[in-house]
Amino acid sequence: MKQEFHRIRRLPPYVFAEVNAMKARARADGEDIIDFGMGNPDLPTPPHIVEKMIEAAQDPKTHRYSNSRGIPGLRKALSAYYERRFNVAVDPEHEAIVTLGSKEGLANLSAAITSPGDVILVPNPSYPIHQFGFIIAGAAVRNIPVTPDETFFQALERAVQHSVPKPTAIVLNYPNNPTAELVDLAFYEQVVDFCLFHGIYILSDLAYSEVYFDDNPPPSILQIQKAWDIAVEFTSMSKTYSMPGWRIGFAAGNRDMIAALARVKSYLDYGAFTPIQVAAAAALNGPQDCVDEMRAVYKERRDVLISGLGAAGWDVPAPPATMFAWAPIPPDMAHLGSLEFSKLLLSEAQVAVAPGVGFGEHGDGFVRIAVVENVHRTRQALRSIKSFLQRYRAGSLDNLDPGQRALG
Repeated sequence: MKQEFHRIRRLPPYVFAEVNAMKARARADGEDIIDFGMGNPDLPTPPHIVEKMIEAAQDPKTHRYSNSRGIPGLRKALSAYYERRFNVAVDPEHEAIVTLGSKEGLANLSAAITSPGDVILVPNPSYPIHQFGFIIAGAAVRNIPVTPDETFFQALERAVQHSVPKPTAIVLNYPNNPTAELVDLAFYEQVVDFCLFHGIYILSDLAYSEVYFDDNPPPSILQIQKAWDIAVEFTSMSKTYSMPGWRIGFAAGNRDMIAALARVKSYLDYGAFTPIQVAAAAALNGPQDCVDEMRAVYKERRDVLISGLGAAGWDVPAPPATMFAWAPIPPDMAHLGSLEFSKLLLSEAQVAVAPGVGFGEHGDGFVRIAVVENVHRTRQALRSIKSFLQRYRAGSLDNLDPGQRALG
């Protein structure tokens, strides 16, 4: 019997799958693909963190079931991080919880606070879980802009006026993935005032809080005291400490939402492997020079990438934060759309990027380029991209049909 499952039907085909399949075939054929597609940190986890995990794993007691809310020491370490970084007090017992990466936390909180048919406000473009966590939970998603300007607040007003039922929650993500947009505390305060007035919960994704390249660290929405009535914020160890495969993240904020997330998680998991949690606490409590080094590496790669793309005839803004450049498709190739452009770049330059349409239809004029290759490999990719663009503009690409040549 073939059954079409309702929740699966609401999920569109994964846009990145086409590029990933092409990439796999090319590698199977022996091609050297330079992969800027996935935000998968290539830097090694700092040695003192790995050593602490190994040390904890030597104790047989740590191999038993853990705590779905996270071990107390790790929740206390998160609280200390918020105090140190944002001057914000977090009660580790009632206002913090450990998640299996921020992605799992967002998805499970979506399930905890959503009823079928609820309206959720989500930026477009956005990281897919921001939208699809709620869609899986049965909600209807209404898109709002990412750019933190007047159009953002006009969209909020329209959403409240024209949504039935009124919106239940809004997702924020700054520094933003994929666009690298930043906001200040004045923006957060205006959003909090609006959402308090209209009774809308806020889910803030702060996964890139430590990946910034100027002298102004990104703020936390929890620095706005009123936010504690309606907001929960998600953070992650993945990018800050190069621990993506360890799957450790956090949620902090409003007690009722933290309690709701804890209740859902209590049915679904026993928490991350205890030695990993011990090591995560050591990362938060220990020396932070490794974080400074991470920023310096990504900044150097960003600068090499952006200057090299400009020299190749592809003007891309330098991102002020995150590990991504949000690159507008060159104007003479914009008609291809982000998916076809990404496939052409892969086949002709052996460089993989993420098509912007995978982050929502408003991302279709862009591709996301992750600075996850070293400087040598980045320069190699830039030479290939420059050659590809020159051949395209000269009309000498074998993979273009006559119609594409004419448009180009």
